[in-house]
Amino acid sequence: MHSLLFIEDDTAIRTALRLALEDEGYMVREARDGADGLAKFAENCPDLVLLDLRLPDMSGFEVCRQLRAHSIVPIIMVTAQTDTHDLVAGLEAGADDYVTKPVVAKELAARIRAALRRTHFVEALAVGSDHHLQRFGDVELNRQLNVVSKDGVELSLTKTEFHLLCEFADHPGMVMSRDQLLERVWGYEYLGDSRLVDAHIRRLRVKIEDQPMNPVIIQTVHGMGYKLVAK
Repeated sequence: MHSLLFIEDDTAIRTALRLALEDEGYMVREARDGADGLAKFAENCPDLVLLDLRLPDMSGFEVCRQLRAHSIVPIIMVTAQTDTHDLVAGLEAGADDYVTKPVVAKELAARIRAALRRTHFVEALAVGSDHHLQRFGDVELNRQLNVVSKDGVELSLTKTEFHLLCEFADHPGMVMSRDQLLERVWGYEYLGDSRLVDAHIRRLRVKIEDQPMNPVIIQTVHGMGYKLVAK
């Protein structure tokens, strides 16, 4: 049984979604604010975190950054439908995915299943790939160990970032559209929301590129998508 941590200050929302997710077979722990959430995360090490961005004691962005400082656990943020800035900022802080309020329980359950599948997919990559070790300049992708390193130093990539890099590595030189990446990496229909892809590409570039603003490994093909250039 997968365990979830739901950090949300609204008791009614928290309770309703907990009951719905327990019906889906998850074990759900609740936290009422950021400090409570960080403490319960440290105590219980959940498989996935649901994180409201509007918390009373600290911002959800700060909670996300603190979690990302020492964990690659999947994080799905909860945000108001009109808060485009919050959505982008949450993705940049390290969230893997998002749902908007009012939250539809079935949609949330689908997003959770997709996030957990990505985790299992990454764990199975070493078994399913013929290319255990690939290099792109000074970046090395080792699927057998699920490790990415740069100049010999291991990088801290989330499961989604690792999956994204592997998808590019499987198709070197091929231009991949945002819709293709949404389908292949996130494994769920996102109705053309490119913000997920763009935010994760930016985060991945910060980690693997010498000059993230002038990338040479994952390059933008304007009007089409992205491609990996293996040198």
